[in-house]
Amino acid sequence: MTVSLEGFLGSFTTKAARKPEQVFARFNGEPITFATLDAMSAALAAELRQRGLKSGDRAAVMMRNSRLSLAVLFGLAKAGVVWVPVNAQLRGEGLRYILEHCEPGVVICDAELAETIAESGAALPAAGLILAGEQAGAASLETILSSGAAFEEAPPAADDLFAIMYTSGTTGRPKGVLVTHGMIRLAGEAVRTLSVAGPGDVFFVWEPLYHIGGAQLIVLPIIEDLSLAMVDRFSASRFWDQVRSYGATHIHYLGGILQILLKQPESVRDREHPVRIAWGGGCPKEVWPLFKERFGVEMRECYGMTEASSITTCNATGVVGAVGQPMPWFSVDILDDKGAPVPTGDKGEIVVRTSLPGALFKGYLRNPEATEKTLRNGALHTGDSGSFDSDGNLWFHGRLTDSVRCKGENVSAWEVEHVAAAYPAVEDCAMIGVAADVGEQDIKLFVKPKPGSAIDPIDLSGWLAHRLAPYQNPRYIAVVEEFERTPSQRIMKHRLPAGLDNCWDRLARQ
Repeated sequence: MTVSLEGFLGSFTTKAARKPEQVFARFNGEPITFATLDAMSAALAAELRQRGLKSGDRAAVMMRNSRLSLAVLFGLAKAGVVWVPVNAQLRGEGLRYILEHCEPGVVICDAELAETIAESGAALPAAGLILAGEQAGAASLETILSSGAAFEEAPPAADDLFAIMYTSGTTGRPKGVLVTHGMIRLAGEAVRTLSVAGPGDVFFVWEPLYHIGGAQLIVLPIIEDLSLAMVDRFSASRFWDQVRSYGATHIHYLGGILQILLKQPESVRDREHPVRIAWGGGCPKEVWPLFKERFGVEMRECYGMTEASSITTCNATGVVGAVGQPMPWFSVDILDDKGAPVPTGDKGEIVVRTSLPGALFKGYLRNPEATEKTLRNGALHTGDSGSFDSDGNLWFHGRLTDSVRCKGENVSAWEVEHVAAAYPAVEDCAMIGVAADVGEQDIKLFVKPKPGSAIDPIDLSGWLAHRLAPYQNPRYIAVVEEFERTPSQRIMKHRLPAGLDNCWDRLARQ
């Protein structure tokens, strides 16, 4: 018998009717009940219809976490309008590209980000902007959400699009991953399995909803009687006090979060908290035992991609450093560059298949070339390097493609180099990843000046800061006279020095 995916919205509506006063989430301590979320999201869905948006149209959303964020996601879902989350740190050409490529029918953003959007030069949709915040005036998002307008349409099907999530996983421009309602439901189910979640649990949510790590959590309170404890941003100094005040049982990690928390001064209260489980991806092997011992939590590591409903494998056995074994609906192969399986212990590309139709994405928005490269013969070719040990545990060894994992985000070398090459004094440039003090990697940019020009790293860094997201801005800049090149004149990046002695360090000035 073939098992089919379900969406999440019908289950949400049912639970809102059955348990209206149950708390779905708290934002900075303020409770948001199922009834409140149901009413606010219905009001937004009605407003979108009034503005002429149909099911299948798109809405770009550039918002930091707030008490309104959840209502926006559920309102879009009710209307069948596809959510396009936009990283609130983006600016310049990178922002303009996403806003124009996804062709949104409306843009919803924090009021203070409207200027950033305008400065990007992106063409805005006819339905215009919906602004959130005190500066927004009478037609604010808050006004819309509190209107009390009803919305009675049937929920979208599991196979309908829920979101287009842009990811910078290769050397080109960001690619818009087509995420269905069923995929986000499956992501939530996988989080429940990975984190061993149950009734009464409280998930501390510091990660932005525009990231898949945050977005997948909206399913949890629907499928389990637990709640989300949301804050507006991550704060290392306040982290454990916030966790204690919320009574959080679960914390999520990615990027360098664990290392940042370990760098905080030790305290006699380090184990005085209700957290049982720390779950996520990207925990270095050497950090795992340090964090587990200091804070007294169980570590649950995973591996996944947005393209495969977020979570592919789960480490349920505690093998330090491994990312575990596939979820029941996935299988994983490690293949060489000719598509043949490699021996146990050898590295190759991680390739994912599924027994559950719809668990893998349908493709990238308006990018058939990337889709055909990634989806081959029904399998997802991840572009990641991995290996299996003798017990069948998957080990992750980084990206095969030209990108860097920095502060929890994939940073495409192409994106950074494309912007840096526009600096007036730069003739050519190349980006690599280098070891970071905290987190996975930092970015090192090599620049060659044009003849007769000089490059001041301080000026270049400031120039880039206005055109790149903070996590994309290189920490290190090295000025070189020439690059070693292949016969086809490609820069030989593997010959570029990863050392930090002869380069400028942006953080050394702070």
